[in-house]
Amino acid sequence: MTATLSRLAAALLAASLLATAHAADPLTLDRIVAVVNKTVITEYELNTRVRSATANLQRQKIALPAEDVLRRQVLDRLVNEKVLSDYAADTGIRVDERQLDQTMERIAGQNQLNLSQFKAALEKEGTSYPAFREQIRQDMQIQRLREREVDNRIYVTDAEIDQYLAANPDQAKAELEYRLSHILVAIPEGSGQDVVTTKGQRAAEAARQLAGGKPFAEVAAAFSDAGDALSGGELGWRSAGRLPPLFLEALNKLEAGGVTQVLRSPAGFHLVKLQEKRQRDGKEIIKQTHTRHILVKVNELTSDTDAKNRIQELRERIVNGAAFEEQAKLHSEDGSAQKGGDLDWISPGDTVPEFEQAMNALQPGELSQAVRSPFGWHLIQVIERRDQDVTQDKRRTRVRMELRERKSDEQYEDWARQQRDQAFVEIRLDDK
Repeated sequence: MTATLSRLAAALLAASLLATAHAADPLTLDRIVAVVNKTVITEYELNTRVRSATANLQRQKIALPAEDVLRRQVLDRLVNEKVLSDYAADTGIRVDERQLDQTMERIAGQNQLNLSQFKAALEKEGTSYPAFREQIRQDMQIQRLREREVDNRIYVTDAEIDQYLAANPDQAKAELEYRLSHILVAIPEGSGQDVVTTKGQRAAEAARQLAGGKPFAEVAAAFSDAGDALSGGELGWRSAGRLPPLFLEALNKLEAGGVTQVLRSPAGFHLVKLQEKRQRDGKEIIKQTHTRHILVKVNELTSDTDAKNRIQELRERIVNGAAFEEQAKLHSEDGSAQKGGDLDWISPGDTVPEFEQAMNALQPGELSQAVRSPFGWHLIQVIERRDQDVTQDKRRTRVRMELRERKSDEQYEDWARQQRDQAFVEIRLDDK
C-alpha cells in the first residue's frame, strides 16, 4: 500500500507540473502531431506540456535541451500516457466524479487550501483547473491499471527473502539507502541488432557528455527515455532491496557524486549517478503482551445489552473463583476458545484500538471490566509482558516489501513498454 500511495503522490506532483494551460493563448488552427490508436495528440496539447516542462526545468535550474529534443521528449511521454489511458478505458477502468472530487480536495488539503482557494491559486499561476483535474483523472486511471495488471500479481516468497539476506549480509544488518539520478536509453521489445547498436551509441554519447562535465540533470533531460527525464532523472531515495543487482553492484563501487559506466539490462542502457548514501541501523525493541480473552459477539441473535450482561456474569464467576480458561472454552465465541482464550503474544497494532487500549491499562494477572469492540463484548486478562527484539522480523518484512517494489517497478516498465510497442502510433511532428 505504501508503495502504491507514493507512486500516486508522484503522479499527482507530475500532473501539477504538466497540466498548465494558458487561457490567454491566442486561438490558432490546431493540427495533429501524433495518432495513438483511435485518439490524437494535438499541437496545442504538445505546446501546453512543453511550456510546463520548460517551467519545471527552469524551477530546478536545469539547462534546457535543444527545443526539438525537448518537444520530442514531451511528445514521447504524451504518447505513453495515451497508450495506457486508452487501454485502461477500453478495459473498464473508470474514475467517477465523486472519487475525483475527493482526490482534488485531498490535493488542495495537502497544500493547506480549501478547494476554492486551490482553484484560485492554480488560475493565478496560469493553470487551467479543468485541465489539471482531467490530468489527475488520467493519472488515477493509469495507477489503477498498474495495480490491476502488475502490482496485484507480484509475489515474494520466503525463499527469495532468505536468498537476498544470504547474498547481502551487510545490507541485511542495516537499511542501506541510495539517493539516485538515472538515465535510461530504452530498447523497444523485439528490436534488431541495428537498433540495439544505435541505442548503445546514444547511451555512450550521454556518458561522454557526462565525462566532459555536463550536469547529469541536463544530460538526462536530453537523452533519457525514462518518465523522470524532464525532472533531471531524479529517482529520490531507494533502499538497497529495491534496486536491481545490476545497479547495486555498480553503485557499491562509487563514492557520492560518481556515475556508473553504461549498464545494460533487458529494458535498455542505463547510467546511474549516486547522489548520497545513508545507513539506518539499530535494534527495534517493542513491548509485547501475553493475553487471553472471552468474547461474546453482538449479532442478529444477541443484542448489545444481552452480550454485555453475559460478559458481566462471566466476570463475576471468574472473580468468585471460576477458572478463566474453562469459562473461555465454554462461552467464548472467538477462535481462541479451545485454547482457553489464549491469544499468545500481541504486538502493538495487532488488535483493534478499543481492545489494545483496555489491555494496555491492565497489570499482569488483572481482569478487565466489560470491554466493547467492533466484534462485541470482551473480558481481557493480561498474563505477562516482555520487551521483544523484533529486528529480524521487521528486517524480513522490509526486505519483502523492497523486493516486491523492485519486481513491480521492473515488470511495470516491461509491461508498459509492451503496450507501447503493440499500439498503433504515428508521429506527425515534422508534418507541415
